[in-house]
Amino acid sequence: MQPTFALYLLGRQPTPVAWEHRWLRWPDFRLPADRATTADALHEAWTRAEYDRVEIACGGGKGRTGTALACLAVIDGVPNDQAVAYVRQHYAPGAVETPWQRRFVSRFR
Repeated sequence: MQPTFALYLLGRQPTPVAWEHRWLRWPDFRLPADRATTADALHEAWTRAEYDRVEIACGGGKGRTGTALACLAVIDGVPNDQAVAYVRQHYAPGAVETPWQRRFVSRFR
């Protein structure tokens, strides 16, 4: 089933897709280029997930996607200092790959 909304976390613009999406410039193993835009997009994805099929994707599916999922967990009420462990337990053990990605989650609002 295709998503109805997607966030693509990539260093370069993604190929066109048929569904509504937002591209966040986010190079591999790094942090997003614009933190305010990223926070806004993650809040939008969390809100839309109630009624849309939302996809969040990067190139490998662990670092950037894991970081975004941990931020969504924070939005949903998981304490910042527990969000990375939560995503590693429920999504992928290697999610949120770098120290700066973990720090990003710890400071996310």
